[in-house]
Amino acid sequence: MKIHELSPKEGSRKKKKRVGRGPGSGHGKTSCRGQKGQNARSGGGPNRGFEGGQMPIHRRLPKRGFKNPFRKEYEVVNIKDLNVFEANEEVGIDKLIEKGLIHGNLNGVKLLGDGEISIPLTIKVHKASRSAIEKITAIGGKVELIE
Repeated sequence: MKIHELSPKEGSRKKKKRVGRGPGSGHGKTSCRGQKGQNARSGGGPNRGFEGGQMPIHRRLPKRGFKNPFRKEYEVVNIKDLNVFEANEEVGIDKLIEKGLIHGNLNGVKLLGDGEISIPLTIKVHKASRSAIEKITAIGGKVELIE
């Protein structure tokens, strides 16, 4: 068997219904939409979630809590991930993106104290946890908060 001899199994491929191509096709004139009514019109049909007049499920189910539209989400970097940098290096947002530690598409960067760090660094981030600041200053590094 050669690649040019391959063909799909009989009956597995169905031709697309071509509507509105004249009376000879069997799908002409009204293009299988019937005479009149909501579904015969362009853009017709009920909206998403419409259940025939019954109360839609998104209105039947109870809503809970509060969703803050002004919430800020931060990219998270743990101090164990910072061991890829050289000693006494100044690490900013651009260097974190360059190393692939963050993607830079949220509201800022937060430094967390998970893990251990063995090299002193100067780190410029938007937020930092208390444990992260303590661990970095303990080895002679520095954390600068930017805004």
